[in-house]
Amino acid sequence: MGFPGTWMTESESVVYRVVPKCACSTIGQIMFYSDHGRFFDGDIHDATADMHKWAMAESQPKIEANVKAHSSYAFTCVRNPYTRILSSFFDKICGIQRNGRRYRGNLVPMLVQKYGVEVGGEDGKQDFDQIRAFRRFLLFARDTIRWKKPMEPDIHWSAMAGHISTFIVNGGRYDRIFFTEKFNEGMQTVLDNITVAHPVDLKTIPRFNESEGHGPKRLHPVEDYFDDLSMHLMWEIYRRDFQLFRYDFDNPGNKMPKGEVDLDEVHAKLGK
Repeated sequence: MGFPGTWMTESESVVYRVVPKCACSTIGQIMFYSDHGRFFDGDIHDATADMHKWAMAESQPKIEANVKAHSSYAFTCVRNPYTRILSSFFDKICGIQRNGRRYRGNLVPMLVQKYGVEVGGEDGKQDFDQIRAFRRFLLFARDTIRWKKPMEPDIHWSAMAGHISTFIVNGGRYDRIFFTEKFNEGMQTVLDNITVAHPVDLKTIPRFNESEGHGPKRLHPVEDYFDDLSMHLMWEIYRRDFQLFRYDFDNPGNKMPKGEVDLDEVHAKLGK
């Protein structure tokens, strides 16, 4: 299995387990800058040099040796499950991707046909009932996660606990798990614990939100998208995310965590 979704700076100063929709583009660019004094020109997910990624075969032995020996500071970042799945919906389902096409080819047409999800027409720019469409998408997301039908769950809406656990199960240990909602504070703690070739000033670093502009803007407050049934589905899919990462399940309108992550608890519960 190894360490899927794991990135490491070329200098091996720090190791990061990517969790989709949790500031991963900005974190990757900060890691790249800390080594090279410049940002990667383009989406950091497309970088195939000057950084180690598990997806690149030549990087795997170095990442594996580092993680198993815990040679470098290791971290990841989490996000409120309510805002994370909403972001996935507007970006991946409603949005036109960088290649000018819909995400995953026939995924959206299948959602329109089988679940009645509206996405704003061919170009994603027409008006549609966002709340109704999102709730139908949520039903689909639950089906993919619970029964792997009509397809395997996508990394952008599969639970954060699942992503984070692979690192632990295969022999890694996190030094820090911080919140997207407290990004500067959390990322600063990481930077304070590592040695970098090029100092990073988080106050001046741009936010690399690569999904921004792909889809329509969210028209309503977060809580308006989640009725009783939607919240029931959220608990079914993301119970561990709410519990382990201290997010407020009872109030979708409260995006802030209720407490710090207990690393020992995370390692104990996700290491099985």
